[in-house]
Amino acid sequence: MTGQDVERRIVTIKSPHGLHMRPAQGFVAATNQYDCEVTVSKGNQRVNGKSLLMLLGLVALQGTELLLEVSGPDAARAIDSLAEELARVYPDD
Repeated sequence: MTGQDVERRIVTIKSPHGLHMRPAQGFVAATNQYDCEVTVSKGNQRVNGKSLLMLLGLVALQGTELLLEVSGPDAARAIDSLAEELARVYPDD
């Protein structure tokens, strides 16, 4: 990830069903509200956080810790919101 300012957070997946389609879609929608690059990592797997398919490919089950990295003009403004969205549990989970 390039850029001068990189914001990082460790996020634990809380949903009993892991990072499945609905929370991943919500996260991708949230990332597109900001002018920034987003990377999500699980171990040595690093994926584009704006790609639904790549996120689902992480197979992040409940309790998985992911590293969220955000860089670009909106990084400082986006990091907390994106971390919350990534950890979000939907009502029917």
